[in-house]
Amino acid sequence: MGRPPATRLVSTTLAIAEEAARAAGAQLLEAYGGEHAIHTKSTPTDLVSEADLAAEQLIRGILRERAPDDGIVGEEGEDVASASGRCWVIDPIDGTINFLFGYPQWCVSIACEGVAGVVYDPLRDELFAGGAGLPTTLNGDPVEGPANTELATALVATGFGYDAEQRGEQGTMAAAVLPRCRDLRRAGSAALDLAWTAAGRVDAYYEHGVQRWDIAAGALLCAGVGLEVRTLPARDRLPAGLLVAPPTFADELEALVR
Repeated sequence: MGRPPATRLVSTTLAIAEEAARAAGAQLLEAYGGEHAIHTKSTPTDLVSEADLAAEQLIRGILRERAPDDGIVGEEGEDVASASGRCWVIDPIDGTINFLFGYPQWCVSIACEGVAGVVYDPLRDELFAGGAGLPTTLNGDPVEGPANTELATALVATGFGYDAEQRGEQGTMAAAVLPRCRDLRRAGSAALDLAWTAAGRVDAYYEHGVQRWDIAAGALLCAGVGLEVRTLPARDRLPAGLLVAPPTFADELEALVR
């Protein structure tokens, strides 16, 4: 007997996401390390490059060809309404500042919300993939998530926003978390932080101020290995965010970062 239709749909969606992510990743590798036309967005430290724009256009072209009735939400382009009820959420370069500075921690993130998603790291040729009813994988091999069951010995990933006042609040929060865990890591790509949490390279992740395209794929990957995926409410001068952690210490970590 073949796979149930729903599972076949997820697998087909995943194949489209992988095709688009690998195509964009190859294009970005050619541009990495070169000169880039750069523009600012929300603040002087929030940058977008021509490489971001070109990669998003490439991804959108593949999605329009493979799934013409689906909606598209991208970090750098206009939203496309959905005629199918499905919506793709894309971040052509998650970690743009890293990309522009030559810091090797950036990726392509593509998800069909609630269905399937991939996070592709072109520099390491690592493709993290997952979807509803399917295992989370790294280059086709299943991953199992963090083995750690205690916050006290957990390696926790986080990130900081572009706004200076917001970063100050996030620094205060990080100072509260740091004595309660093994250590903190801030690498600069929320999508890769989530993929690495799903793969057990870090034990948990939290961040206020993430955008829809930052987390759409990574949250699916983490849910696929049984991690708690929770929305963090807005607080003080911080926007809403996301927390991912093993069930054994998710409550303990959330109490520190809500």
